[in-house]
This record gives sequence, structure tokens and C-alpha cells, in this order.
Amino acid sequence: MTFPFARISELHRYDGQAVTVRGWVTHLRSSGKVAFVVLRDGSGVLQAVLVKSGVPAESWERFGQLTTETSVAVTGTVRADARAPGGFELGVSELAVLGPSPIDYPIQPKEHGVDFLLDNRHFWLRSGRQAAIMRVRHEIEQGIHDFFYERGFIRVDTPVLTAAIGERSGLFSTEYFEEGSAYLAQTGQLYGEALAAALGKIYTFGPTFRAEKSRTRRHLTEFWMIEPEVAFNDSNDNMRLQEEFVAYLVHRCLERRRGELAELERDTSKLESVVAPFPRLDYSDAIPLLQKKGSQIKWGDDLGAEDEALIVADYDRPVFVFNYPKEAKAFYMKENPDDPRTVLCDDLLAPEGYGEIIGGSQREDDYDRLLHRIKEEGLPLDAYGWYLDLRRYGTFPHSGFGLGLERTVAWICGLPHIRETIPFPRMMNRLKP
Repeated sequence: MTFPFARISELHRYDGQAVTVRGWVTHLRSSGKVAFVVLRDGSGVLQAVLVKSGVPAESWERFGQLTTETSVAVTGTVRADARAPGGFELGVSELAVLGPSPIDYPIQPKEHGVDFLLDNRHFWLRSGRQAAIMRVRHEIEQGIHDFFYERGFIRVDTPVLTAAIGERSGLFSTEYFEEGSAYLAQTGQLYGEALAAALGKIYTFGPTFRAEKSRTRRHLTEFWMIEPEVAFNDSNDNMRLQEEFVAYLVHRCLERRRGELAELERDTSKLESVVAPFPRLDYSDAIPLLQKKGSQIKWGDDLGAEDEALIVADYDRPVFVFNYPKEAKAFYMKENPDDPRTVLCDDLLAPEGYGEIIGGSQREDDYDRLLHRIKEEGLPLDAYGWYLDLRRYGTFPHSGFGLGLERTVAWICGLPHIRETIPFPRMMNRLKP
């Protein structure tokens, strides 16, 4: 007789019924006559109970052969039990082994070093903590799409290989047939600007690459970025969109992923405060504030991680720092008409010391000024001809920003290092698994 297959998360639908559950063994114990198998299937954790007198002899014998991460199929009756993980357990009538696992499974219930865990990332991802992080990441990704879809944005895809660059940080380059050097994209923004002229409101969501020789807890060489671009939005419109977006993502996770946040021991009271509008601090006001707090920063310097932490220390929600000096920012940012030393841009700094999660700006829409900035930066004009064309044929004010997915996941989950926020992190010293 066959029984329906059920995922662990669906067992509440089958209370009192017989089902088959497939998954991997995490824990085993036996009193001699009663045995307990704890297994996971990716949707939850289940305790399966075998009574020696109530199962076929071969099933009891198979229990004795089980090891950590053996994949199994267990058939039995679902019964509610408030003490069981997930509120249900399975009274087993049959146990089958689908895939054995050697007894020397690398990750054991003991302390392991970070390098060992990263070398075994393909196994580390099976742990409850890492699975919880991946579920929060998934919720944030789905929330990103829902937020923009509900507001009439069009999702677009931009090149990963490009001749033009967008940021000052390091580049990964390769020879591209007869065309010379190509670069792994640091941003999809420049192409997003072209698409905003076609579609009005767009966003890109894809991998980006930075060849920065950085070993900080906030940097990866490959990460995912969300980049909206909106025609006719100015810098203030841009910041309003950012705060609505971030507040939406945080509260979506609070609403739908409290179980995972509890698994991560996240203090959710700190996330409850993330409500728009967010405080705004002009860069020129931030410098004396930082100096009073002991920073050695001078006007014209970009903010470092310690400076960002000093700024957000006084707030319970993200903080905008806006209108940075022109020399500290990228060539495409629009000159501030009220202070030509600065550009109309912003960084959004997450609280609790997590630093910048968004960089945004109003884009320079004046052809001559943009051309001057490109030349000033020593960038190849032939690579930016098409980008300059956007200012020649129907130029328009427009703004956008980039949100780093992994930094956002780290902040919402309360993680000490960004390496846990992506399934297989790429860092200076890590290219595998």
C-alpha cells in the first residue's frame, strides 16, 4: 500500500493520517525498545518514533545502520505533539534507506574553525543556522521583486561583461576576442539609465564583482545588487524610495520569518524601530559631528567604517548621509547646484554598526558636465559614447541607487560577518567550493 508523500512543513494537514516523509538524518537515539530519528527535509525538522514491536524486523535493523546525513524515507502516522519540533511527530511503521552516509561525516556536533566550515560549505549549509539565513535571504529576494512589481517597476537584465565601468574600485578583466579588454560588471546602473529612458521605472537584480583587496567582514568579491532607476526622480525622491524599500523588507522579514530570526537569536526589537522616514544628515554637518566624537576625518574624505558606526550610534534606524564631496564619489553623480564642491548623492547607513547598505544619487543629466567628468577621471571616451548619447537625445533628470543584498541580509539577521549571507562566498582567499 502506498501513502502520500508529505513535506515536514505540511504535516499539519495530515494529522491522524499515514504519510511518507523523505529527508536526512540529523540525530539518533534509542532506549533498546524505542528509537528516535530526527530528520530534516529542507522545510522543517521532524521526530520519527520507532517502537521495536511495531515495525518490521528489517526496519528496526535499518535503524541500527543509520548515521548522520543518511537519506531515508519513513512511513507512519502523523500525530500532534506540542513537545515535538514543529508540533508533530511520526509514529513509524516502515523505514527505508535511500542513500547511506559514511560514519565520518565531516561536520560533527563540536566546535569547528571558520576555515574548516568554509572548506566544507557544501555541508555547512545543511545546519539549522545556515538554512535559516538562506530562508531569510530568500524572503528578502522575494520581497524585493514584490515591492517593485507592486509599484509598476519593470525588471530588466544588464550585461555581466562590459567595456564601461561604473565605480573606482578594482576590476576583474579578461580579453574579449578582438574587442580588447572586457570587465566583469561592477554595476548594472549605466545600462539601467538607458532602460529608464525607455520604460520609466526599472530595476536590475544580479551579480556584481569588485576586485578589491579587502578582508573586512563587509566585503565580498562577488555579491548581488538591486539597482532601481527612475526617470524624473530627483535626489529627494530617491531617498524617499530607499527608505520605503528598506522599511518594507525589514517588516516583511519580521512578519514572515520570525522563526528563522529566533533560530539566529536576532534581537528583533532593534528591527521593529525601522520605520520611515529615516534621519538625514548632510555630509558637511557630519564632519564636525564626527570630529567632536574623536574622528580624525577632514572635509573631503570619504567616510570609513568607524565613522559610519559613530554616526548611527545615536539612532535606532538607518541614517542617510547625503551630498558628499565630488572627489569622493563617482563621475556620473550630478553636481549640487547649491554647493558645486558636492554632488547630489546619499549613502544609507544601517544601525548597529552594519554600515552602508545603499549608495544612491541623482545622475548628471548635462552632456557637457558629464563629458568633463569622464575626461577628468581619465576614462576611455569610446566606451562611454552610448552613455553620453542619453544626454544628447532627450536628456532628463533621473536618480537611482544600489542596495547590497548580502550586507542587508547580514544586518537583518544580525550576523557578524558577510560570508554567511551567500551560499558560496567569494573572497580574496576563497574560490571554492
